[in-house]
Amino acid sequence: MIKIILADDHHVVRQGLRSLLEAESDFEIIGEAAGGLETIQLVEQMEPDILVLDLVMPDLSGLEVVRQVGQRSPKTLVIILSMHANEAYVLEALRNGASGYVLKKATAGELVEAVHVVISGRRYLSPPLSEHAIQAYIQKADERIEDSYELLTDREREVLHLAAKGLTGPEIANLLSISPRTVEMHRANMMHKLELRNQLDMFRYAVRKGILTIDELDG
Repeated sequence: MIKIILADDHHVVRQGLRSLLEAESDFEIIGEAAGGLETIQLVEQMEPDILVLDLVMPDLSGLEVVRQVGQRSPKTLVIILSMHANEAYVLEALRNGASGYVLKKATAGELVEAVHVVISGRRYLSPPLSEHAIQAYIQKADERIEDSYELLTDREREVLHLAAKGLTGPEIANLLSISPRTVEMHRANMMHKLELRNQLDMFRYAVRKGILTIDELDG
C-alpha cells in the first residue's frame, strides 16, 4: 500500500484529490495539511511514501517545504501539483528535491500515473514540461555555483518568505511561535547573508527566486 499525504490550502481541492486517489486499490491517504509548516510537521510524524504538495502554501512556500521534507523525511517522495508551468518553478522544485511536477490542468489519470512512476524511482513531469525541463535541469545542475540562499537556516528561510509577503515582526513571531526579538535576529542574519538592504530588495529577491509566486502577489 502506498501511503500518501495531501497538502493544499483549499479544502475542496484536497477532497477532490482524496476521492481521486482513494479510488486506486494500492493508495491510502493517511493525512492532509493546509499550510507549509503543518505539512512539514505531519510528514515528519507520519513518514508517508508520497507527499502531493501544492506549490502555493499560506505560511511557507512549497519549494521550501520540499527542501525541508527532504531533510526531515528523506524516504518521502514529493510530487508538486501546481498551476504554474513556468520553467523557473519547475527547475527550483527539482533542485529542491521534488520527484514529480504535475500541472493542475492535467487529467486525473496523470496524477495517478505520476504516483506510480515516482514510487518506482523515476522522475515524472507533466508532458508539456518533460523533455525541455529535464534537459534544462541537467544543464543547470552541471553549471551550478554556490547560492547564498543555501547558507540560510530553515528558520531564516521561513522568516524571508513571511517578511517578503509583508507580514510584520509580531505577526511572524505569532505564526512561528517565537519572540519578536528572535524574528528580528533571524531577519538581520538573513538580510546580511543575502546582501539585501531593505524590504524592496527582499521582495524582489523572493520573486526572482520563486519564493513568492504569482498567486501570492495577486493575493
